[in-house]
Amino acid sequence: MPLRSLRLRLLASAAAAIFLALGVAGFGLDLLFERHIERREALSMEAKARELLGALRLDAAGRPVVDPLPSDNRFDEPAGGLYWQVSAAGGQAHSPSLWDQSLAAVPGAPRGHWRIRRSPGPFAQGLLVIERMVEPDRSGRAVLVQVATDDSALIDAQREFGREMVGSLVLLWLVLIGAAYGQVVLGLQPLARIRAELDRMRRNPGARLSADHPAEIDPLANAINSLADARAADVDRARRRAADLAHSLKTPLAALAAQSRRAREAGATEAADGLDRAIAAAGAALEAELARSRSAVAREAQASSRANVLDAAEAVAAVIERTEAGERIVFEIDVPEDMDLPLAPSDLAEILGALMENAARFARRRVAVSGTVTDEEIRITVADDGPGIADARAATALVRGGRLDEAGPGHGFGLAIVSDLVSATDGTLTLGTGRLGGLEVCLAWPAPGAS
Repeated sequence: MPLRSLRLRLLASAAAAIFLALGVAGFGLDLLFERHIERREALSMEAKARELLGALRLDAAGRPVVDPLPSDNRFDEPAGGLYWQVSAAGGQAHSPSLWDQSLAAVPGAPRGHWRIRRSPGPFAQGLLVIERMVEPDRSGRAVLVQVATDDSALIDAQREFGREMVGSLVLLWLVLIGAAYGQVVLGLQPLARIRAELDRMRRNPGARLSADHPAEIDPLANAINSLADARAADVDRARRRAADLAHSLKTPLAALAAQSRRAREAGATEAADGLDRAIAAAGAALEAELARSRSAVAREAQASSRANVLDAAEAVAAVIERTEAGERIVFEIDVPEDMDLPLAPSDLAEILGALMENAARFARRRVAVSGTVTDEEIRITVADDGPGIADARAATALVRGGRLDEAGPGHGFGLAIVSDLVSATDGTLTLGTGRLGGLEVCLAWPAPGAS
């Protein structure tokens, strides 16, 4: 299953690439170290070989003779790990350390320099051998000179170096992965900024992505902005067409209502009732469509508008108090003076007007409007001391297009229209039984800066 996280993909690819690079580097370092210690050991053996060459001569029979013998005591100890051997056409001479063994000769030894090679040797030892052809006198007879040493110490040194190198490379790998993580986080920061700006666009359809992104992000930001512009234009056209259609249908509905009255006056009560039901259904659909249009406008105006809750509540209460239902009601408004909402004043007035008018219609004596502001939310509550509403009716009222006055003798207003306006501005609406005993409608919006 492919990784869905871009961060994990980048880290996994970086870890694999670093691991491969360090593996190749480790292999190369191991080879370099092996060649280095071989050369150092070969230089040490060349010094002993020069001493051997100074004592080499051929006797009358063409047999090689070394006199005096090299001074290193390891040449005298059988299987001591350091050996020499000279081979000519007339015979062979070797160090006492070889005892009854001999070094293997490989054709093609050079004359002008020492050749270095590894070879299996006597006494089950692996050997590092240097060899060359020399002419000890003017007779032109060639002699193969070989000096060898046990390579076990070299192998042990190489293994120890390998272990330490692997540990160092693993530590370096972890450090580089940490650096790669920092690089990935830094490189992905523009995408986090894009996400934040997209969230702002979600809350405010009029917002757009900023133009100061890195060059690699600019095409994406421009494409998103173009898509948002096109979508906003499409939504605006669709909203205007819907609103125009809704308004254009009001006149035919009014004409049908007049026909219904005439039919009722003529005694065709059953036909008039049917017309009234059809007109009511069409009117509800039109009101719902107009509410959607108002919700879209409210959402677009949210980012640039502020409405004072106390002013709106007092203005609505002053209007309702002049009505027949409002004359007998006492409005209790407990809202902080500086309590504002990111709404257009007309939208807040429409929301509170519908809630407070309905509360006044069904209240016995009191309607309470309260407001609170916390670090998390801004809350408005409208409660009355009326009969309230059953939970089942509340659920029906919250259905899009539902109206409480159509759900029985409850609170009579298009609650779904108010709910659309509230939800369009990132708010929530809940129904319940309040402290006054009747219906309590709670509206809540996230406080500015709340996550």
